[in-house]
This record gives sequence, C-alpha cells and structure tokens, in this order.
Amino acid sequence: MAVEPGRVIVLPGGVNLRESQLRFVCSRTPGPGGQNVNKVNSRVMLLFDIENCPDLSLSRKHRIINAFPGRISKQGVLRVVSSRFRTQAANRKASVKRFTELLTDALTPRKRRKKTTIPARTRARRLADKAHLSQRKRLRRAPGPDATES
Repeated sequence: MAVEPGRVIVLPGGVNLRESQLRFVCSRTPGPGGQNVNKVNSRVMLLFDIENCPDLSLSRKHRIINAFPGRISKQGVLRVVSSRFRTQAANRKASVKRFTELLTDALTPRKRRKKTTIPARTRARRLADKAHLSQRKRLRRAPGPDATES
C-alpha cells in the first residue's frame, strides 16, 4: 500500500514521526460479514519498527516497549490492527489514529503523586468516632456479675 511520504505524525515531547516509517499490511477481515468480508482485503495492520526508528531517543523507545509488551514483537515492531470499517482507507485512517493515541499515552509523562499528611482535625474526628462507637457497643452488652441492682 502506498504511503504519503510528506505526512508527519506529531507526538508529545517534540517527537515528529514521518508516516513513511509506518508499514501497512492488508488482509481479509475475520469473522462474519457476508460477501464484502469474503472478497475484500479491508483489514489493515499498521507495523512500526520501534528499534530502527531514528526519530525516537533510546529512553522513549524503552517507554513505548514497556507500555505495550503485548503489542510489540520480539523484533521490536509495534502492531496496530483495524478492521472496524468496510473500506481499507477508513481502516488505515483508524489504525493511524489509534497508533497516535497509543504513542501519545506512552510518551506523556505521568504526574508524580504528592505525599500528603492527614490533617490533625480529621485524625481527631476519626478517633472520636471510634470512641463513640466503642461506647455504644459497650452499653449494648449485658451487665456483668459484679453489677449491683438497686
């Protein structure tokens, strides 16, 4: 399948990938669907060679590989499949969109969680609630043998 050499995929962190680095393989869509499925190669598999991509730094390559271990082959090729639509062009567009979403998710840095302390007022309220519940349960108990009756 011909690839437009000029198109660029923009990713976070200033990463620009040329669409010419992507390889597309078309095949028949599996499953039910009638004559269209049996005759037309509308399923599109996008293949992206992470290991040999000159536009990605080594750390970014590792982030992508760690983010999607099930989608990446032993040779370092990321695979995205689309067979949702009836036409090859629509499935190709959908696979490129999904590829962009996946890489954006993998390359976007995660926010670090700030450690916080429990406010003193909250801690005091929790302990007061526990004491109140304990007192209530204590009052429900049957009186012991040492209780005097008047």
